[in-house]
Amino acid sequence: MARMSKAQREWRPGQPKKKGSVKTMFASSVLSIEAFIVFFAALAAFGLVARDWSTPAKVWLMVGAVVLAAVFVMVCAVLRRPWGYAAGWVLQLALIATGFVVPAMFVIGAMCALAWWYAMVKGGSMDRENAQRAEEQRRWEEAHPQT
Repeated sequence: MARMSKAQREWRPGQPKKKGSVKTMFASSVLSIEAFIVFFAALAAFGLVARDWSTPAKVWLMVGAVVLAAVFVMVCAVLRRPWGYAAGWVLQLALIATGFVVPAMFVIGAMCALAWWYAMVKGGSMDRENAQRAEEQRRWEEAHPQT
C-alpha cells in the first residue's frame, strides 16, 4: 500500500475540505505553459540563430533552456509560499529577456507577462469572492441550524 501524506493521516470524518486558491491554479497554468514556450523557443533559437555558433555554445543554449523550463515548473510548487509569486514575476522578466536570443520572444514574453498579470489580478479577485461567499454561507448556517 502507498504511503499516506500528512494531510491524509490527519484527516478525520466530518472535517471540512480546505478550499484551493484560484490564483494559485491560474498561476500554475501560466507557468506550465511558459515552460513549454521556453523549450520551443530554444529549439527555434537552435535552428535559426545558433546555426553559426560553436557546438559548445549550442549545447549551453539547450542546457540553459531546459534548466529555465524546469525552473518554471518548479516555481509552480512554491506558489503557496510568500515569495512564490515574486519568483513568478522574476521568471516573467527572464522570459522577456530571452528576446535577446530570439527577438520574437520580446513580444511573446510580453504577452506571457500579461497572462501572468491577469492570473494574479483575476485569480486574487476570485479568491476574495470565494472567501466572502464562504463567510456568508457560514453565517447563514449559524442562523439557520438544521433540525
